[in-house]
Amino acid sequence: MKRLLVAALLAGVAPAQVETELERIARVVSAVVDGDECEKILTPRAREKMFRTDPRDRWAGHDNYDVNDGPYLAVKKLLRRIAKLAPFPVDCNLWMSFREKPELVHVVIRQVNEISGFWKWGDLYQPLPPEMKQVLETGKPQTVRRGRVVSVLTPVYNSLGDVAALVEVAASAREPTAQ
Repeated sequence: MKRLLVAALLAGVAPAQVETELERIARVVSAVVDGDECEKILTPRAREKMFRTDPRDRWAGHDNYDVNDGPYLAVKKLLRRIAKLAPFPVDCNLWMSFREKPELVHVVIRQVNEISGFWKWGDLYQPLPPEMKQVLETGKPQTVRRGRVVSVLTPVYNSLGDVAALVEVAASAREPTAQ
């Protein structure tokens, strides 16, 4: 937390404003990111291979992780633009659970600063953290502090009004860099 305060001061933002900024950005995310587009990103082939372990190649699921370019690029660019609303480095990471395995979650889109309080390097998917589960079930944003990272988890809705995904709006306590 101490580093977050230092980073906020160096970026010209009062420490109390960091969470306020992240919460403001999270509201923008929930209002403008299209959950229908998010649901189109992962290809059926990738979804199938993700859960199948090849005894001869344990990385086959990683190697075959592909996306539908149109929705992926549209959502990734939008999230990157939204992240620039903050006066300090912020990442907006898209997370989705699986209909067939609701106890798991995977990060569909990560951003340039590689800031996340949840992502584990090399994991294609992971157990659904309780904080994410709560957002997916209730549709209410939640602020979480994990190590040097402050994240606001915010829901993304589809055209039926269902929570289709969530975005982690995250800032790190490490020294700020130019955006």
